[in-house]
Amino acid sequence: MRRLGPGKIIGIALIAIAAFIVMGFVLMGLWNWLMPALFGLKTIGFWQAVGLFVLGKILFGGFRGGGGRRHWRNRIEERWEKMTPEEREKFQEGVRGRWCGPATAEPKA
Repeated sequence: MRRLGPGKIIGIALIAIAAFIVMGFVLMGLWNWLMPALFGLKTIGFWQAVGLFVLGKILFGGFRGGGGRRHWRNRIEERWEKMTPEEREKFQEGVRGRWCGPATAEPKA
């Protein structure tokens, strides 16, 4: 495992802080543009927007940074490894039928 140098750590920290600030302003702008007009709610400030952002991350996504996608991919790979070749072929045919349409031996005229 490679170690990160102090320059990279500072760079990553600055990017994370900048992204946090940008997301706060984006959320504040969207809220203040939509919510008062649609639902008659009050406008919010930057720190309230940051609080909403953090609350939303805690309730709906956590701070995993995409780890949830990796979790599902690992589960799918584990299931694939446990399948027999016949089960894999049957699964692939089902996916092809769903996404590519039924396979036909004769081309359409």
